[in-house]
Amino acid sequence: MGIKLDENMPAAMTKYRIYIDEVGNPDLDSSDDPNHRFLSLTGVILELGHVERVVHPQMEVIKAKFFRSHPDDPVIFHRKEMLNARPPFEALKDDEPRREFDGQLLALLAAWQYTVITVCLDKKRHKEAYATWRYDPYHYCLAVLLERFAFFLGREGAHGDVMAESRGGKEDLRLKKSFVRLWEQGTQFVEPGQFQERFTSKQLKVKTKANNIAGLQLCDLLAHSSRHEILWENRLTERPPAVFAEKVIAILQQKYDQRGGKVWGKKLL
Repeated sequence: MGIKLDENMPAAMTKYRIYIDEVGNPDLDSSDDPNHRFLSLTGVILELGHVERVVHPQMEVIKAKFFRSHPDDPVIFHRKEMLNARPPFEALKDDEPRREFDGQLLALLAAWQYTVITVCLDKKRHKEAYATWRYDPYHYCLAVLLERFAFFLGREGAHGDVMAESRGGKEDLRLKKSFVRLWEQGTQFVEPGQFQERFTSKQLKVKTKANNIAGLQLCDLLAHSSRHEILWENRLTERPPAVFAEKVIAILQQKYDQRGGKVWGKKLL
C-alpha cells in the first residue's frame, strides 16, 4: 500500500553542507616561520541533493576512467598526491593523460554548483597585534567562516550543517570544541540563536579521507589555489600561482560567495 502525501504539507527546506579543509599550521608559536605563517580554512558549500545526483557520481566516473577506481576500493582525490603523480595517480606522469585529465577535471569544477568561502589568517601579524590577548588561530578562522555560512543560509532561507576532514584525535577534539563554542556563544556578528536556527546539528561532522566524501575531496582540490590567490593578491608571497592553479583560480571567481557587488568568499585576517 502506497503512502498518501498531504498536498498541503510544506516542501522540505533545502539543506546545504559546508565542507571544510585546513591549509597550514594552527599553532600560533610557529608564526615566525615563513612556511607556517599563514593558516587558511576553505569551506565549500553544496546542496546535498546536488552532491548525491551530480557531484559524487561524476567524480566517481572520472576516477574510474583515469585511475581504475572501484566501488570496493575507491580512489580518493588528494591534491598533493595527484600533483606528484604518486600512487594511485601514476597515469598523471605522462603528459597526454595529464592534459586530458586536467581538462576534464577543470570542466567539472566549473560545471558543479557550489559556493566557496576562504578565510586566511596572517598569524605573525595577529600575534604582533594582540600581544596580551589573542584568539586561538583556528577558532578565529572558523568563526569568520561559519558567520558567512550562516549569512548564506539566511539569504537562501535554508538549513545546513558542517563537515570537516579528520586530522586525528586531539585535532578533531579541538575542531569539535570550537564548533560547540560557536553554537553556544555565537560571535560578535552572529547571535547563538542564529547559528542554532540555521544549523541542523550542534555536532560538527568529522570524516576521514577513506570515507570517500565527494565534498571533502572537492574542497581539497580547491583550498590551496584559493589560499594562494589571497596571498598573491595581498603581496604576501613572491611565488605566482602555477599554471593549473591559475585555471582553478579563474573558476573560483565565479564560485566565491558574493552579493551586492562585493566578494564575501575571500577574507584575509
